[in-house]
Amino acid sequence: MGDTASPRIARCEWGRIELEDGRAFKDAKLYPGGAREWDWRETGTRHVPGIQPADVQELLVRGAKALVLSRGMELALQVQADTLELIRSQGLRVHVLETQDAVTLYNELIRTQRVGALFHSTC
Repeated sequence: MGDTASPRIARCEWGRIELEDGRAFKDAKLYPGGAREWDWRETGTRHVPGIQPADVQELLVRGAKALVLSRGMELALQVQADTLELIRSQGLRVHVLETQDAVTLYNELIRTQRVGALFHSTC
């Protein structure tokens, strides 16, 4: 997969997601070939109603074939039904998990798939 692989997460703790390359984020968007801070203000995301279609659009554009959406350490972040519908309408698999479980699955999936992910590192 070369340079189009999604970056591996080295560690995740409350308020911090650290990649193997040393970059760290509070909330992160990870995708084939890169990563950046996930700034909820860009799309007006809130814990409720949660992750919107606009939040995952960048992951789709960047070629993700499977998505991992983390709901936070305490599962406070919701996922809108429209978001899941958009992902599935493209024929893609989506995994919605608590953040630590999402990290574990994401790091497994990136070995064999083009994965996009949204990680919320707090509640």
